[in-house]
Amino acid sequence: MDIVQLCEIGMLVAFGCSWPFNIIKSWRSRTAKGKSVIFEFIVVFGYLVGVLGKLITWRSTGFWAYSIWFYFADIAMVTVDIVLYFRNTALDKKAE
Repeated sequence: MDIVQLCEIGMLVAFGCSWPFNIIKSWRSRTAKGKSVIFEFIVVFGYLVGVLGKLITWRSTGFWAYSIWFYFADIAMVTVDIVLYFRNTALDKKAE
């Protein structure tokens, strides 16, 4: 593992550290007000592009980057928050 991959993992861990706080806030607030599901889909798209880059590198060089697992972890956390967004949207509609 080289310094470039360590830096990429560090970036993914830093971004990944914020998602549990966002998930907890979404769970506790029980509202979708102030949330942007479009933003979250854009974030997932960005992570998927990163995964695609790793898969292209693997196919052309045979090198499997460890950082791909951090992409998957971040995608999973954002997906949980997206699911909570839809739950909270339903709760908002029910409350109105």
